[in-house]
Amino acid sequence: MPDERLQNMRNSHDNGTKSNLGRRSFLGVAGLGVAGALGTTTITGGLAAPAAAEPSTPAHVNGRRKLGSLEVSSVGFGVQNMSRSYETLVPYRPEMISIIRAAHDHGVTFFDTAEAYGPFECERILGESIEPFRNKVVITSKFGWNIDPETGQFQMGLNSKPEHIKRAVEGSLKRLRTDRIDLLYQHRVDPQVPIEDVAGAVKDLMSQGKVLHWGLSEMGPNTLRRAHTAVPLAAVQNEYSMLWRKPEEAIIPLCQELGIGFVCWSPLGVQFLTGAIDENTRFAPGDIRGMEARFSAENLKHNVELVKLVKQWAERKQAAPAQIALAWLMAQRPSIVPIPGTTQMAHMLQNVGASSVAFSPDEIKELNASLSGIQIQGKRLPDMILSLSDVEAPSER
Repeated sequence: MPDERLQNMRNSHDNGTKSNLGRRSFLGVAGLGVAGALGTTTITGGLAAPAAAEPSTPAHVNGRRKLGSLEVSSVGFGVQNMSRSYETLVPYRPEMISIIRAAHDHGVTFFDTAEAYGPFECERILGESIEPFRNKVVITSKFGWNIDPETGQFQMGLNSKPEHIKRAVEGSLKRLRTDRIDLLYQHRVDPQVPIEDVAGAVKDLMSQGKVLHWGLSEMGPNTLRRAHTAVPLAAVQNEYSMLWRKPEEAIIPLCQELGIGFVCWSPLGVQFLTGAIDENTRFAPGDIRGMEARFSAENLKHNVELVKLVKQWAERKQAAPAQIALAWLMAQRPSIVPIPGTTQMAHMLQNVGASSVAFSPDEIKELNASLSGIQIQGKRLPDMILSLSDVEAPSER
């Protein structure tokens, strides 16, 4: 990661001035903003996250779901921020391993990570954690950022050239201590490489037994159709939560049409839906949420209406707010699987318990109607990065 560029951006943000970074330089830290920080939970500046309440439902995952033909637990685990949270905190590695193993003990069979997380380190943590029960779980990883396969250094932008994909996967296999990746995603669409070429490289890896299923993340509908035609996809992984519902417009219906599973990253809205953030929250330097328009002081005053609604339902269902947010996702379609991540044991148990929170059809109808009446203000960080980038993204975005 280019530390100097990152520090310049932090300084500019902390001083309340417009960043002097060029658009190419901004994209150079996209690996942090999009691939290395979103969807995680930390202590917020000026306001500590409240301790998780004891789970009001059994702390064991209920049920299994299908991502294409791949069966996984109804709640997964995102191993994303276990090496470094928002570039400010370094979690205690033995505790992270204990949490992952405890998640498996409580019924989680689906663990998600990527070479970009760390980079590399979260794959190492996951690999060590699941080694005793590797054949009892489904693991994922991702390629697509321009990361040096040997050093882990972030280069500029994206890289899904077939030869780079194959080198990236070899590295992931070693770090994950396994001979195969159950589900391999392209982390972001590379506009310089036809998706058919990407599919061809993955197909080669499948023929060697190194990859069993594949998927895409944050792609548009045209790319999704083309990729699925080339080599059938098991799953799509996009941001999706009460805070960010855009996938409902095209991607989720298309997945339903094609028989593709949908995996939700950032299902708790980067801690927003847990109730840990309110209109008075201010973020510490280095916390990526401090750069997001939807978490600006002005927009938080409006957006906390969503948190109030979640808390009302939490009281009504005698559950934690995070459990309401996760249970709502699972209630939308049977092919949807959230992958909340955490570095705290209590939060993991709480997330697992969400699979026992049930909504009746009338309750879901009522809750969805209330959600539709709340318009979230401000852009999410990935869209801000794309709008500032001079690297052309696929037109379908």
